[in-house]
Amino acid sequence: MSRSPVRVKICGITNPEDALTAIAAGADALGFNLFPGSRRYIGFAENLGWIKDLPPFVTRVAVLVNAPLEEAQRLASHPAIDAVQLHGDEDAGYCAELARLGRPLIKALRLSGRAIFTNAEAFSTRYVLLDAFVPGEFGGTGAVADLGLAAEFVREKPGLEVILAGGLTPENVADAVAQVRPFAVDVAGGVEVEPGRKDTGKVQAFCAAAR
Repeated sequence: MSRSPVRVKICGITNPEDALTAIAAGADALGFNLFPGSRRYIGFAENLGWIKDLPPFVTRVAVLVNAPLEEAQRLASHPAIDAVQLHGDEDAGYCAELARLGRPLIKALRLSGRAIFTNAEAFSTRYVLLDAFVPGEFGGTGAVADLGLAAEFVREKPGLEVILAGGLTPENVADAVAQVRPFAVDVAGGVEVEPGRKDTGKVQAFCAAAR
């Protein structure tokens, strides 16, 4: 049975112009990095005006890294946010508490080896983002993920919806989708002029190539 067309998330959106560019290109979801340590960080309160005014058919994702649980709960409950992505070392208990709110939750796992397969179902969500493993980094590095390992994960975890990230570009995303067969793909640096500023042509090419 063939799967539905892969969904596309454009991450590291920092301004309304890039958000609308991504939506026009066919993006299904936009990621807003609320982790102060990120090169693509934006403050939520300062940017709330345009985030809440985005079209309702695009999923607005708050990307967090080891945020206090109370902060994550506040953001997950906010009407301008549709889903929360946890990209740090959040454990199963943290995820379970956040999941009680009923909002979609994405847990990022770094592809360091098959050891991540063991507890992948323990995070109270069926949405798992697979990213490249770079020691000391939480993501957004541009490093290419281990596609062979990602494909094994998809085959062995049919109950999970896998979002593939890590070094994806307009040039390599079609091959990555064909090899891994993910539910969705996620890109930040691969469609940028510089961190936090998207390239319209690359965004359009990425969305087209992913599908």
